[in-house]
Parts: sequence; C-alpha cells; structure tokens
Amino acid sequence: MTKSIFDLRSPHPEPSTLVAFSENHLDRQSEHRADDCIEVALKHPGAHFLAFSGPKLIVKHDEKIIDPLFAPYELDGLEPVLDETILLGYLTNGEPRLAVPTGLTEDNIAEPFKIADGRTLYRQQMLPEELLGQFAQGSSLITWNANNRFCGRCAGPMEGKSGGYRRVCTACGHMVFPRTDPVVIMMTIDLERDLCLLGRSPHFTAGMYSCLAGFVEPGETIENAVRRETHEESGIHIGRVRYHASQPWPMPHTLMIGCYAEAKSTVIKRDEQELEDVRWFTREETAAMLERTTGVADTGNEHIPPPKGAIAHRLMRDWLAWGEHG
Repeated sequence: MTKSIFDLRSPHPEPSTLVAFSENHLDRQSEHRADDCIEVALKHPGAHFLAFSGPKLIVKHDEKIIDPLFAPYELDGLEPVLDETILLGYLTNGEPRLAVPTGLTEDNIAEPFKIADGRTLYRQQMLPEELLGQFAQGSSLITWNANNRFCGRCAGPMEGKSGGYRRVCTACGHMVFPRTDPVVIMMTIDLERDLCLLGRSPHFTAGMYSCLAGFVEPGETIENAVRRETHEESGIHIGRVRYHASQPWPMPHTLMIGCYAEAKSTVIKRDEQELEDVRWFTREETAAMLERTTGVADTGNEHIPPPKGAIAHRLMRDWLAWGEHG
C-alpha cells in the first residue's frame, strides 16, 4: 500500500459518478422559480410525473417493462395530491419533470402499479441511473414537504412555494427551505500494515461489513467529524483525512460524504452499543468480499460487502484500485 491514497491522484476522474442516485442532470432552475412555475411546467406537452407513496416510488410494472413516468392524464387513478406537486426540473429538450404525492399505499395499490423503496430500486437496478437520480431528488423533497406542514415558530399552517422548494407560514410568514443532512462515511487505512477498518451494525445483513459513518455535528468540519466518529465507534485515532466522493442518499434526505482516514493507532475499542463488530481487513480479504457480489468468491468466506451502488462499496473498491495504480 503506497501513500498515494492521501495524495491528489485517483484511479477514477470522479468517483461520485459511480454510486447510486448520483446521475441527475435536470436543470433545477433553483434561482428562477416563480410561484407559478408548476402551472407553467404543466403547459408543456412533454411534462411527466414521478408519483410517490410516502418516500417510495410508484411504477407501472409488468413482465416486460418498469416505467416510473406518468403523463398528467395517467394520474387519475393514483389519488394524486396535486396541491403538493414539486417541480424537479427540466430535461435538456425542455421537458419538465415533476413529483407528486399520492393516496396509494401497499394496502390499496392495484395492478399494474407497484411500490418500490430506494434500496430496492438501486439494488435490483430497476431504473436507469438518470431516473434513479431524479427519484432521489423527488423522494427527499416529498418527505421534506410532508414533514413541514406546520410552522416551527407559531404552529400555523405552512404552504408550498417555488414549486416545492420553499414553505411559508400563512400566519407569521416564516420561511423554511429543503434540508440536506451531511453524514461522513470513512474507510480508515493502516498504511504500515496495509489494512482497512470495517465494522458491522446489528441491523446489517448477516455477514456484511461496511465503512464506519456518522452525522456531522453543528460547528464541525468534515475532517473533524471523520476523526470524532471513528474514535467514538472504534477507538482508533485519525491523522490525515482525504475526501473521495459523495452520494445523495434519499433515506430521507442525506448527503453521504465519503473519505479515507489515516489510522494513527491500531488497538480497537469498539462502541458496543453501536456496533456488533469492528475489525481490520487485509487487502486480500477485502478483495474476496467484493468478489462475493459477483458470485465468484470462496463460499467459505462469511464476510460480504455493502451492495454495489453504495458509497461504502465504492470506497472499498477504490482502495484496492489505488494499490494497483499507486
């Protein structure tokens, strides 16, 4: 293992493009959203909706196709809440993309419609990457709008403005804007022994190990959040921190900030309340874990990685690639 992982060189030009939910090239027109922007968008003959059941996506599904896009006339059977429509943005050809919550649930949905959550969509590769990114945007905004029905200052009712990108209290005029919660997710590297640190939470799939992660706290830098979370969960002290990639994570509105962290100690002191296990993995063990996702690994190895598309999977794979390019 060379120290190039903490230099500016990288095996990939932009690893953030290689994770799920990241491909979204809609023109969001964030600075040019009038309050009538949805009405204007709906006048376009190419307008299409993503329809939601809570944060989950509704798709037209049969044996041959999975289609998440609905023309306005196709919404009639979905019980759409049109007053809560969100303008996501515009394609390069000018066609609008919108998101709308509906009254459908797992209990009342009928064929040919199905409901799928974000993890199912990316793990089963149900959508093209661009539509998966649009889903992430829509799901996060649907959730944020639903969670801000009433004013946090006076408890008055709030209404959506700017195509779902702003909510205003009808009583006191207080405004709120969509939130994104930053989370650091880091692979800690022992450079001298050429090892990486991975852990598992009790709720993980059996045998799965992943990178440590935690929310960035107010008044905290990304680097210090990496150092604090790593020490809290594993007892390992961290030196250098290098940003590597980010990932929108619509569960419900998180930005995963992927980093590599340099271990300055090696003795693990696990947070027993948070983690079921934390351990060092060799390069060979990590490679074997990643091979299991393609079905060619040694079946005697009980350890498996996070799914493809997860930023933790990317951090693991790129660490191995750095060894090849270092």
